[in-house]
Amino acid sequence: MADKLKVTLVRSTIDRDKSQKQTVTGLGLRKLHHSVVLEDTRAIRGMIRKVQHLVAVEPAE
Repeated sequence: MADKLKVTLVRSTIDRDKSQKQTVTGLGLRKLHHSVVLEDTRAIRGMIRKVQHLVAVEPAE
């Protein structure tokens, strides 16, 4: 498992539940195609799983 993950918002949060929008914001994603590098923790993995249909995840270098 990688120490860091690169998370990219690939689908819009328009017409999504408030909790999904808050999760995307909590991951630090602001707009479409914005990427952030995050530590690979259980909490981050849970947030990613909740919005897995909106984001793309890959190991960060």
